[in-house]
Amino acid sequence: MTKLIGLSGSLRQASYNSALLRSAAGLMPEDSELVVETIRGIPLYDGDVEAAEGVPEQVAALKEVIAAADGLLLVTPEYNNSIPGVFKNAIDWLSRPPADIPRVFGGKPVAVIGASPGGFGTILSQNAWLPVLRTLGAELWSGGRLMVSRAQTVFNQDGTLADQKIEEQLRTYLKGFVAFARSTQQKTTAS
Repeated sequence: MTKLIGLSGSLRQASYNSALLRSAAGLMPEDSELVVETIRGIPLYDGDVEAAEGVPEQVAALKEVIAAADGLLLVTPEYNNSIPGVFKNAIDWLSRPPADIPRVFGGKPVAVIGASPGGFGTILSQNAWLPVLRTLGAELWSGGRLMVSRAQTVFNQDGTLADQKIEEQLRTYLKGFVAFARSTQQKTTAS
């Protein structure tokens, strides 16, 4: 069983990105699962807080879940042509202390998708994630891209996918990412 962790970079209740993540969890290939986790409640990163109190309990628990998973799916909105601050903040906390980076992110298969009401999907946000993921030593899956544009036309009122074409693209994307995560895991086990 291949286990992926999925994080939405939006805190909004009716978030298109959270809807996309929930849809992904229901479209996983056979012998794989996507567990939806949350960044809600992670405080703003403050080095003084870290020095005085350590890593917040919620962050420490999420780090363990990510470290134990076979891959990580980031579902990113695009704010002002880049990464949402709340999402980057969560990743910044997850990379503390720096000695934990190899255990949590090093060699971890990571994929990035996103949805936006705009016409270009989340191309700039996804591109902005590249140096961050490279710095963390993650293994970025570049075998496919999924940028859902005009998201307000793609989802039903209840957040379920209404667009069969997008559903099929998501299913294909997940199949490719799971195959990548499995091959990365096999290489790691073989070495």
